Amino acid sequence: MALDKPYLGVPGTTIFDADQSRKGYWLNQFCMSLMKAGNRERFKKDERAYLDEWAMTEDQKQAVLDRDLNRCISLGGNIYFLAKIGATDGKSFQQMAGSMTGMSEDDYRQMMINGGRDPKWGRT
Repeated sequence: MALDKPYLGVPGTTIFDADQSRKGYWLNQFCMSLMKAGNRERFKKDERAYLDEWAMTEDQKQAVLDRDLNRCISLGGNIYFLAKIGATDGKSFQQMAGSMTGMSEDDYRQMMINGGRDPKWGRT
């Protein structure tokens, strides 16, 4: 019996549900590995070699290499795990979120101070 998922039709939104969790398991495990300094150093020294140690899909690895966080999310990444990549790169969560919306960090910050998402993103 298929599970009804009406939330799949929300434009521009990826819900991190059980299916996404399964899809992104190894991507998210890789991200969590970056909590250890030694792993961050190994990753920074040779990103591709470190990624190849993980049972991630090639699309997931490429999304990490490209720092395409929106793609990572579509491939099962959870933003709270993906934040470890940004931290490894010395980026704030605001910088990461701004890059995901096509905004500068300052524009993103101002939008959040002014009450949240821009109406062009589908919410006021």
